[in-house]
Amino acid sequence: MFMKPRYTINKNFVQMAGHRDRYGKQCTHVIETNKTFMVDKSPLEILDESIRSIGYDLRGAIETSKRLLGNVHCCPVLVNPIDRIVVFPTKSAKNEECVWFNPAHIKRTSSLNLKTSITYSNGKTKCIAAKLSSFNSKIKRAEQLEEMTRGSIFFTVEKTKKRFRKRQK
Repeated sequence: MFMKPRYTINKNFVQMAGHRDRYGKQCTHVIETNKTFMVDKSPLEILDESIRSIGYDLRGAIETSKRLLGNVHCCPVLVNPIDRIVVFPTKSAKNEECVWFNPAHIKRTSSLNLKTSITYSNGKTKCIAAKLSSFNSKIKRAEQLEEMTRGSIFFTVEKTKKRFRKRQK
């Protein structure tokens, strides 16, 4: 499988999951609508770099999400407010088994032997070890975050310190 040195989450992003390479280094398995590949960074590094590319950071995105949705467990994150990309985790973001999903590409979910079967916009399916009701509530929270932030104007203000010199007469 092809290994990329970096990746920025875009509209084609479907899901990503952490993976250890043969040397024990954490990498990420990324699935887009038309391709699958590995990235030589952890899922949290990819999220942070994707959010930083538009002038924000992961910590701020998580804090904003919690402020808007309440202090929810496994809160969704607004990755790109311009392209309306929101992702949500299946488990704690620090858990190595955590999978991040883009709800825009989830077309159907169903229960399968106490697991959740997911059908994506590209027609592919995946089964994950999560209860259907729990997974669907995470999708709803992600959609709620996207709806709450729609039309909002996001900007970053950077404080600068100016030093003034005394004029000599």
